[in-house]
Amino acid sequence: MTMQIADTVSLSPPDAKARAHAAAARNNLRTEPKAVRIVIITLAILFLSVFVVLPLVVVFAQAFSKGIVAYLAALAEPEALSAIRLTLVVAAISVGLNLIFGLVASWAIAKFEFKGKTFLITLIDLPFSVSPVISGLVFVLLFGAQGYFGGWLRDHDIQILFAVPGIALATTFITFPFVARALIPLMQEQGTQEEEAAISLGASGLQTFFRVTLPNIKWGVLYGVLLCNARAMGEFGAVSVVSGHIRGETNTMPLLVEILYNEYQFVAAFAIASLLAMLALITLIAKTVLESHLDEGHDARDH
Repeated sequence: MTMQIADTVSLSPPDAKARAHAAAARNNLRTEPKAVRIVIITLAILFLSVFVVLPLVVVFAQAFSKGIVAYLAALAEPEALSAIRLTLVVAAISVGLNLIFGLVASWAIAKFEFKGKTFLITLIDLPFSVSPVISGLVFVLLFGAQGYFGGWLRDHDIQILFAVPGIALATTFITFPFVARALIPLMQEQGTQEEEAAISLGASGLQTFFRVTLPNIKWGVLYGVLLCNARAMGEFGAVSVVSGHIRGETNTMPLLVEILYNEYQFVAAFAIASLLAMLALITLIAKTVLESHLDEGHDARDH
């Protein structure tokens, strides 16, 4: 009888042991003196207050410094409305193109093995390591008047630089890693079992994608689109190089903020900046919500 009890104790569920180890680890994290924890938390809050909260407060305070009427009047200016429209158009183009590219690239990388796979992943990360200004200069060298395709474009009366196509191209290049990078690890974690099961039951490739793969990655898609859109609307360096700064035509919101500020039109400059700041806050909230959905999906698969 004693041997049976000992065997039962020794064969305790592994989950109970794991929980015990996790509890011990949590207790070890709290071994620092209370004063040290207070100092660390205070420094973190102070850093966030100085570098995040205070700039946002200043932006909105300056934007409304002359009242709500002046704020709305600044946003209603034809130049401001043109910049807002152009920013939305360019963001829609770049997000749409990057959504297609991100789905295709992540599908290929996560579901198939092929030569050059590592090189493709490196190319996807390229915009993260290249300065946006350099990215803009690349398009100038390609499509400028003295560029590689400049003569052909001029002969066929096609305008790329200093127009919407050039701005959209530069923005798309800067933002194309976001959707793919959000989906690749998610699709790799899910594996190919569900797709293989669907195909074995007679589903076509498109049916498998739209009925199996896409529902499983929908929160990752939204997460990547959100980050891509936020970066597209706030891009300055590459757009500044290819836009030509034609007032009322090729200035996006970030470019207009710089122009208005340099002309000492502070209320108008901070009014446009406040729209970008509100976009950042909305993006932060939406990002938190989407991350919670992604975490719930991970927990559901683990169980």
